[in-house]
Amino acid sequence: MAHPFDSPYAHGFVRVAAATPKMHLAEPARNAASTVELLRRAHDEAVALVVFPELGLVGYSCGDLFHQEALLRASLDALEEVRVASRDLVPVAVVGLPLRVDSQLFNVAAILHRGEVVAVVPKSYLPNYREFYEKRHFSASRQAVTRTVRIGDRDIAFGTDLLVEVLDVADLVIGVEICEDLWVPVPPSSFAALAGATVLANPSGSNVTIAKADYRRELCRSHSARTMAAYVYSGCGVAESTTDLAWDGHALIAENGNLVAESERFGAGEALTVADVDLERLVADRIRMTSFADSIEDHAARLEFRRVGVRLDLPRRSIALRRDVARFPFVPADPQARNERCAEVYAVQRAGLATRLTATGLEHLVIGVSGGLDSTHALLVAVGVMDDLRLPRTNVLAYTMPGFATSEHTLTNARRLMAALGVSAHEIDIRPASERMLEDLGHPAADGDAHYDLTYENVQAGARTSLLFRLANQHHGLVVGTGDLSELALGWCTYGVGDHMSHYGVNASVPKTLIQYLVRWVAETGDLGPEAAEVLESVLDTEISPELIPAEGSGGGDGPDSGPHQLSEEIVGPYELQDFHLYYVLRFGYSPTKVAYLANQAWGARGRGEWPATIPEQDRHEYDLATILRWLRVFLHRFMQTSQFKRSALPDGPKVGSGGSLSPRGDWRAPSDASSAVWLAELDALDG
Repeated sequence: MAHPFDSPYAHGFVRVAAATPKMHLAEPARNAASTVELLRRAHDEAVALVVFPELGLVGYSCGDLFHQEALLRASLDALEEVRVASRDLVPVAVVGLPLRVDSQLFNVAAILHRGEVVAVVPKSYLPNYREFYEKRHFSASRQAVTRTVRIGDRDIAFGTDLLVEVLDVADLVIGVEICEDLWVPVPPSSFAALAGATVLANPSGSNVTIAKADYRRELCRSHSARTMAAYVYSGCGVAESTTDLAWDGHALIAENGNLVAESERFGAGEALTVADVDLERLVADRIRMTSFADSIEDHAARLEFRRVGVRLDLPRRSIALRRDVARFPFVPADPQARNERCAEVYAVQRAGLATRLTATGLEHLVIGVSGGLDSTHALLVAVGVMDDLRLPRTNVLAYTMPGFATSEHTLTNARRLMAALGVSAHEIDIRPASERMLEDLGHPAADGDAHYDLTYENVQAGARTSLLFRLANQHHGLVVGTGDLSELALGWCTYGVGDHMSHYGVNASVPKTLIQYLVRWVAETGDLGPEAAEVLESVLDTEISPELIPAEGSGGGDGPDSGPHQLSEEIVGPYELQDFHLYYVLRFGYSPTKVAYLANQAWGARGRGEWPATIPEQDRHEYDLATILRWLRVFLHRFMQTSQFKRSALPDGPKVGSGGSLSPRGDWRAPSDASSAVWLAELDALDG
């Protein structure tokens, strides 16, 4: 039986935990009881893997007590208590203890599941500097002379070449290293990851010193990024010996460079730090990153790992996702990070356009300004290029070109913006040229018939772009494209001599949701003056429209109407939702079911009480699952089947973010004749 739709286990996630038990130094029986209690809590929370601290059954700070036979025997008794208690519990548990193997003592992590010790991993690197004296007590893994260890009446796999493969959770393969192993130039888990481990566990005894927590975070984040894995780190708690040191009970869970969960440090009680990590994302990144496969080949001699298989038999029930899903994956939620992102995006766009302008030996930029969002942002970039190159802003030749459906509101915005920015402002009415072309085509609208079809729309779009190219010829300039990533994904642009084409498309890899924040950021900085800021706020308050079909009885730009009548989002869907879909389809290749699940987590209607402070007032609304599925269907059909031919003929433009671009020369190379049937069939099954 499959997991239900509202379980993270149905969508490639796995729940992991770092445990921080209350330490009872040199009292293995009490530590076993604490371990079992947290293991049961992890079971109740549907955790698949729980990692306990280094030497957690006895205490990392036991010192020379590690050489006391009574303590070693008691630690084995404690391991037996945990083993017996784990019989009816789901999680794989990683538990630390000292273990005598032949005539050596090792610092080990015992891996238990369903009443069995399935593997034992010894520590590879023993710190013996500053406050650490581990070589006084233990042997390193390289000194072992056996590949098995006898515990009770069973011979257990022993060594650093062990992976635990969970057979009934796709892609869940666990590798284990211990504390200092992460601190060395080449951590043993690097090879475990190349051998197939997707989740790396680290039971740690790291004491606390000033700023060490920051270093741990950086280590876990960076190592999870290099290995494209999840990293679960569990540090010893505050009850370790304070003879010379202190401890903070630091627990961390990182996933491919991102910290997804962290404990409260210096907590006096027991704690379980839990997160759902996305195994499907990790595998997708490994598949795409060809250098990962090259590394596997280069280190093949080190990758002969033994695998131990287990089955979790997870309950098939609804489980709430333990993970934040950002509503705007292209836009950082943290205000400071968002401001930094906006500044960098502008810098990338300006650098790209400035380089192209300089390389051609030209000094003028030609741009159409509609008074809408995209052309506003592109105009800001063009103005920035002139400032960067120390050229006059009048070298930006800006044209607003009202047509049959141009509203007074957007036309006014265009005029005011050009004036506020100090560019060369021009206005060309495209209606006479469009009427002539409609007449040449024998189109009904030429005789006053309100026949507003695709031809009627594209005649206007083509008239504007044709004029811009001829103006660029006339003034020795480059046409700056205004279309964005969201429109290209949905095919919401006029092919060829339309808004699809330019000499350089500065917005080509910037999604609509990010452009909104970029324009808002410029307005809030106030660098362009109060008049420009006021116009930018007006642009942001304007509903998105191509303005190609007039309202009934409208006189176009000279009429009394105040805003657009043809709304893009009523046709192609809410851009905030479609950008969400785009990110996960383009960046990770997720299935429609998983995209719908994540969208429902981020945008779903669940009767929220207090909204998180990270969500601005204007974004505090929801979509029910039926609405999400409706617009996801529109997105998949347009993206997979009907729009690729437009993307196959894109002009140049800079890639801005790691979320990807749709350039046929870069991130996205797809056939123009593909079908969306496979994706839509999966949605049909989900609807059913």
